[in-house]
Amino acid sequence: MASSLKPLDQQVIVITGASSGIGLATAQDAAARGATLVLVARSGEVLEAIADALATGGHEAIHVVADVADRAQVDEVARRAIAHFGRIDTWVNCAGNTIYGRLDEVSEQDSRRLFDINFWGMVNGSLAALPHLRMTGGALVNVGSEASELAIPLQGMYSASKHAVKGFTDALRIEVEHVDGAAVSIALIEPTAVDTPLPQHARNYLAHEPKLPAPRLDPHQVADAILQAATTPTRNLKVGAMASIDVTMEKLMPGVVDLLSVFQVPRQQTGAAPRDPAGTLYRPGAAGRIYGCGGKAP
Repeated sequence: MASSLKPLDQQVIVITGASSGIGLATAQDAAARGATLVLVARSGEVLEAIADALATGGHEAIHVVADVADRAQVDEVARRAIAHFGRIDTWVNCAGNTIYGRLDEVSEQDSRRLFDINFWGMVNGSLAALPHLRMTGGALVNVGSEASELAIPLQGMYSASKHAVKGFTDALRIEVEHVDGAAVSIALIEPTAVDTPLPQHARNYLAHEPKLPAPRLDPHQVADAILQAATTPTRNLKVGAMASIDVTMEKLMPGVVDLLSVFQVPRQQTGAAPRDPAGTLYRPGAAGRIYGCGGKAP
């Protein structure tokens, strides 16, 4: 593992999924602590506005429009970062989406697209970043979920994709840190439910508008964990007491957790009709919000 990582005010940080939610919170907090940023998402106008706002505040940032599911576009992100700033110190794979619906009702096309974003997007970012991180040392931070270690009914494909994120990240860490002895810290961040626009961005098969169950973390709490992993070598960091409790219960009493998970079904739906069932699975969003509907202002 990397023996040391740079302070944030000496880092160039690439953040995918930077146009909303955890990614945007991480961008704001990293900029406030002096980091230089490369902001990545599909939403070009939103990204440009975020970068311009940061520049107005005296922070250095560029934006690159890219779909993380496309390896060539992610390689271009790395190329642009190196061309503009000369190095990458931390790469944060934060882009993600979800699908609300029973596994036997979700189309294969939608399921594959979700994996292209959540899993292959993380793989693409990791492999694009690694050659540069190996050269100078640095951190690769992959954002998983407590769903990386337990299942969520009605978000089964999301759970599967986040399990895959953990499996890849753990294997990559062994190969890079321990087999190769490279000066790269590879971290997995596993938050519990977070108050982001994820439900509004989701592909929704339910008869009602989806929601995240309470209690929900503030996205800036997750951003703080990500930035901790950017500056302190970290293996795995669970965010929120419920993440630690839920994962521990899953390991000790998996059968009981299966039964208790049934109660998550009504807690993931509102009484309202679906607002946008298609979500942003195939198209960029344009909200530029950190918080979900009913949460704090962006």
